[in-house]
Amino acid sequence: MDIEAVTEFTPLLSLVGGILIGLSAVMVMALFGRIAGIAGITNGVLGGLVPGGGVGDWPWRFAFIAGLLAAPLGWALVTGGFPAQTVPSDLPAMLLAGLLVGVGTGLGSGCTSGHGVCGLARLSPRSFAAVLTFMAAAFVTVLVLRHVI
Repeated sequence: MDIEAVTEFTPLLSLVGGILIGLSAVMVMALFGRIAGIAGITNGVLGGLVPGGGVGDWPWRFAFIAGLLAAPLGWALVTGGFPAQTVPSDLPAMLLAGLLVGVGTGLGSGCTSGHGVCGLARLSPRSFAAVLTFMAAAFVTVLVLRHVI
């Protein structure tokens, strides 16, 4: 990895993305009385599709995930191209990272969207502790990957 790796600063796109994330969180809470945490939403969909799982409210959860997957297609229709991606090509490292994120969301009873967006907005002490923990882990990871290794 290049030591001079720089992340592009995109304040307007970041602002629009933040507004859309906040709007979706408010809509999920207002319409369904639920937290818009991706880990919980995905778990609810899988529970409705796996034999023996609960069916409950999986249709709105499925629609939410379908919207996440359809968003790049909508972007491509409007702009004529897909959003630029900077995904590493190291498949084993990506699989390990995904596994660690999955374990972390299980241990932390939620993910960054559930704790960071919705939990902090509700002034949840548990979410505050979770956000401090995963932000500290992110800082250390970036430090190690960009400046130590």
